[in-house]
Amino acid sequence: MFLLSVAARTLPIGTAYAVWVGIGAAGTAVLGIALFGEPASAARIGFLALLGIAIVGLKLSAG
Repeated sequence: MFLLSVAARTLPIGTAYAVWVGIGAAGTAVLGIALFGEPASAARIGFLALLGIAIVGLKLSAG
């Protein structure tokens, strides 16, 4: 929550929250693959890459 409040100082709250949630979702999926042996299909990796692109796009478009 602290990092969200820091991000909200420079980004609109909607953008900051979307980025925060996206990073959490991507991190959870990656940890599931790395630590719990969840399947790492090409589609799953591709959608994680799209999520990363969306996060970067939101941060770039907010300024």
